[in-house]
Amino acid sequence: VQLQASGGGTVQAGGSLGLSCAGSGGPFSNYAMGWIRQTPGKERELVAACNWSGGTRHYVDSVKGRFTISRDNAKSTLYLQMNSLKPEDTAVYYCAARWNTEGTWYYTEPDDYDYWGQGTLVTVSS
Repeated sequence: VQLQASGGGTVQAGGSLGLSCAGSGGPFSNYAMGWIRQTPGKERELVAACNWSGGTRHYVDSVKGRFTISRDNAKSTLYLQMNSLKPEDTAVYYCAARWNTEGTWYYTEPDDYDYWGQGTLVTVSS
């Protein structure tokens, strides 16, 4: 599967931004998906993950209550809605996928994912 992330930009602290990740080249519903972010000098951090249907979701503690991961398999698209953004959310955000059609499985480590999009930069100004 090929992934194309979009929607990044610059926003003031407290604002909102929505990211999209379009998939192609494979049945999108066969993949568990995640959003991973990286800041220069820091390790990659999984922000949010979901299973093949989007019915099971996981968030890193720092974004719980502010970010929402969702997907539309009919449109082969993964989303990340980010609200109440903070300067520490500034990073390049990547969408990623791993083949899995089993029930509620999702993946919480960046190294678990096999397919990656190109990344989109989110900058939150204070």
